[in-house]
Amino acid sequence: MAAPRRTTAEEPDPRKAPARKAPAKKAATKKAATKRPAADRPAPKRAPIRDVVLRSAGELADLIGQQPEGVVAVEQDGDGAWKVQVEVVESHRIPETTDILAVYELVADSNGELLSYRRLNRYVRGQMEG
Repeated sequence: MAAPRRTTAEEPDPRKAPARKAPAKKAATKKAATKRPAADRPAPKRAPIRDVVLRSAGELADLIGQQPEGVVAVEQDGDGAWKVQVEVVESHRIPETTDILAVYELVADSNGELLSYRRLNRYVRGQMEG
């Protein structure tokens, strides 16, 4: 009968599984939420004017089925809402000077989401304003 094999501290016993170390605990990374006064809080981030116009005009196109041809006016009110006026070709004709155009006013929130729209004016492209 063979004598049991002796092991030393430097040589692990091959029959035993190596001891596993417990995973290191991660330090808490969440900071405690502190309430800051309203004056110290940063203002909510607003979308750039270009993004507001493109987003709201795109939503109008989806609703009316016509692509806006140009932007006539853009203004922001005190509440952060945007008023955007766009020109839309409602009826293409030959010659183009007889196309029927309309100006729509869009109201969008500070992120550019369309809240409302209405048609302000309708006219023939070649018509002179008077």
